[in-house]
Amino acid sequence: MQESRLFKIVYYLLGKGQATTPELAEKFEVSIRTIYRDIDALSGAGIPIYTETGRNGGIHLMKDFVLDKALLSEAENIVKMLKSIMPALTKL
Repeated sequence: MQESRLFKIVYYLLGKGQATTPELAEKFEVSIRTIYRDIDALSGAGIPIYTETGRNGGIHLMKDFVLDKALLSEAENIVKMLKSIMPALTKL
């Protein structure tokens, strides 16, 4: 399920700091293109996530991002919002 994977990506990046697209694709058993869609979905949901190219590039969360209780209490709203954009994502 995409929503679950999106939260897992955020938790993974919080723990590790950064990851490459192929690394995330392998870890979550999806295509690289799916990871790019997930990053777009997270960004659209207000999660401060970005990609950086180059030798030391990858996918990062902004350094000051903290997953606090307020976000967790609003997780249901985020899931609803992500579900509402899923039809648009499947057309990409």
